[in-house]
Amino acid sequence: MKVLRIVANIQAPDLTAAKRFYQDILGLDLMMDLGWIVTFGANTSMKVQLSVASQGGSGTPVPDLSIEVDDLDAAFEAMSGAGIPIEYGPADEPWGVRRFYVRDPFDRLVNILVHKS
Repeated sequence: MKVLRIVANIQAPDLTAAKRFYQDILGLDLMMDLGWIVTFGANTSMKVQLSVASQGGSGTPVPDLSIEVDDLDAAFEAMSGAGIPIEYGPADEPWGVRRFYVRDPFDRLVNILVHKS
């Protein structure tokens, strides 16, 4: 048996807010919309990962989601420009990532990150 996909499910009363945050600001594609559930993604291959943590690193809380981007500065500008409060960072972490934390419209803590090369 192989795990083929891991999907994060977030309960939300307002799917419009999800579309604004995940589609409009972060740029994910709307993959499915059944009216009661929307799925965002990208038509690229991604690694299957599940992280379990006792803390978020650097004294931060454990985020609910981690989203790796190709341009952290652009993601930071998009979040700031949309009026989304930045809860942590941007910070260069000793384990080789640059990241910042925001909360999505449903109060989930989201870790936006890029791996430093």
